[in-house]
Amino acid sequence: MLKKWPARTCCSISLAVLVSACGGSLAPVNEHSVSQRHPQGGYREVLAGDTLYSIAWESGRDYRDLANWNQLAPPYLIKPGQKLRLYPPSNASLERRGVAPSTSPATASLPPPVAPSRSIIVEKLPPSKKVAPEKSATANVPRAQAHNATTLTWLWPAEGALLDRYSASGPNKGIDIGGKKGQPIVATSAGQVVYQGSGLRGYGQLIIIKHNADFLSAYAHCDKIYVKEGNVIKGGQKIAAMGNSGTDRVKLHFEIRYRGAPVDPQTYLPKK
Repeated sequence: MLKKWPARTCCSISLAVLVSACGGSLAPVNEHSVSQRHPQGGYREVLAGDTLYSIAWESGRDYRDLANWNQLAPPYLIKPGQKLRLYPPSNASLERRGVAPSTSPATASLPPPVAPSRSIIVEKLPPSKKVAPEKSATANVPRAQAHNATTLTWLWPAEGALLDRYSASGPNKGIDIGGKKGQPIVATSAGQVVYQGSGLRGYGQLIIIKHNADFLSAYAHCDKIYVKEGNVIKGGQKIAAMGNSGTDRVKLHFEIRYRGAPVDPQTYLPKK
């Protein structure tokens, strides 16, 4: 006699067979590694709440490149339903408009670690033990890059234990700082808020600040937000409270980007 299985058991067996046929267990999505809005055909449709800066952030582009490729002028206003090009047009198209082809962010060179130059005291020693003058940390850095980095005063955005470091080849494109819910988050340097929202998957409540033409910083998983897009803020100003939006524990995920490319925040933040 055939044994009758309960309907719930049959469903469980069917699901198990289906998962097995698809190649095993379902893998979770890594934080900060997958965009919420998938571009189609090299274009990205603008949705409510998007800004040019948030789209540039999620796609790893320099916002100036996106503006150039889509013929947008400051203040880079975009509207829902608009389609933005995520890749440069052909060189021929650029030349017809009199625009120089842009370097891809993926291949653009990043600035070397920039530290404040330090003066040293050279004591009088015997001729055989002369101390060579210390070279400035910015000696081999292009003048524009060194100037743009050193004119910023960098501060730690929050107090707490360092949970995870930057990984150039891994999913973490910043650092994670642990803390308590409601703990203050401050701006790492003076600038303007260019995005505030929760539209980027894996970041929760996110704030992006533009510090100058080259550097932006981001503060993710916030609880309460104390600033709005367009606000001009000072370095050290409280901008949010630490939370666990979009993640599994209370922490701050913090990133710095140079011309659209993630860089190690600890190269710029003061040494602890």
